[in-house]
Amino acid sequence: MRPFALAAAMILAPFCARAGGERAGEFDYYILALSWSPTWCALTGDARGADQCDPRHDFSFTLHGLWPQHEIGWPGDCRSTARPPTRTETAAMADIMGSGGLAWHEWNKHGRCSGLSAADYFALSRRAYGSITIPKVLAGLDRDVTLPASVVEDAFIEANPGLTRPMITITCEAGRIDEARICLTRDLAPRPCGEDAARDCRMPDALMERVR
Repeated sequence: MRPFALAAAMILAPFCARAGGERAGEFDYYILALSWSPTWCALTGDARGADQCDPRHDFSFTLHGLWPQHEIGWPGDCRSTARPPTRTETAAMADIMGSGGLAWHEWNKHGRCSGLSAADYFALSRRAYGSITIPKVLAGLDRDVTLPASVVEDAFIEANPGLTRPMITITCEAGRIDEARICLTRDLAPRPCGEDAARDCRMPDALMERVR
């Protein structure tokens, strides 16, 4: 190798090593994203004929994902030596996520950044989902309602002692309640969200369709 090429390679080596993405396991906290299933079905799932939207499931808030976060921003395209999950592992998450396909997507986009194996990431995601009480009034919603997004936030806070406003944000999409996002420590205790993650929907009349 010519001297100039060798010098250039030595200078660029540290940057090339990170070109494939961030290092798995380097993050500050998690966001537990809970999706209002009737909204996803109305906007996306019905057109796909998604099994999640079949009324036999009675889905209310499903697990969208458990997302590693930095205090500002989030890791992405993480380098990981963990093997991909098996079809059996992803299918096993459908009872709380709606589909094995979403479980695969979430592992690829977020799980790899956790630094955990696929099995451990899914187990932690299930624990996180189980640690939050879905308010009964929402889990059993039997009619379409319009309401301020803050009412949904209030219901979660009332149902989960220790949860406060800085720890949860409610999002909307296309005029509908979309997600409840709850910030958790790496040990799954509620904690304040990073500044960039606290972006509440401020709609006074967001649609929340009934549980199917």
